[in-house]
Amino acid sequence: MTDRDTRHKKAMQKRKELVDAKIAQATEERGIVIVITGNGKGKTTSGWGTVARSLGYGYKVGVTQFIKGTWECGEREVFKENPNLTVHIMGTGFTWETQDRAVDTAACRAVWEKTLPMLQDPNIHLVLLDELTYMLKFGYLEIDEVLNALKNRPIDQSVIITGRNAHRDLLEYADTVSEVQDTKHAFNSGIKARRGIDW
Repeated sequence: MTDRDTRHKKAMQKRKELVDAKIAQATEERGIVIVITGNGKGKTTSGWGTVARSLGYGYKVGVTQFIKGTWECGEREVFKENPNLTVHIMGTGFTWETQDRAVDTAACRAVWEKTLPMLQDPNIHLVLLDELTYMLKFGYLEIDEVLNALKNRPIDQSVIITGRNAHRDLLEYADTVSEVQDTKHAFNSGIKARRGIDW
């Protein structure tokens, strides 16, 4: 065994000890709130990836899409026949397309009312609130009512919230926060979004 191999083995043994210690300390069992925010690409994709994971284990999943609902959605298409998936769509599309705050607020409130029963259903393992952060930023929903729904959900239910500029109180409440940042984005270089890649 070379010196490099010996050093590698020692380093991996030390890492295993650290990982094993963390696993031993993680004794609480409950659902979690995950926020995926930031300006980079992949927040919705990540959320749907976890939807796929839960459905793969036979769990029930609820999804509400607040912004991109009128677009084609390849992820939604692949799962649309799955009886364990419930999807609600705000249905007005991008807010910069409607340019009508009253219409957008009414659409948001309507889909939020459909979302609340999912957040109260102990049979739903995971709820994805895709692009919810914009609803808070634009004032269509109040942070207190969102936090109240999250705090009163079934103990074993997990929730994923995606979108840019997540509210600071939401970040504080969440169990896991991931920030996706742009290093480069093809769209900023004039390359069109592609079906099957970007949506």
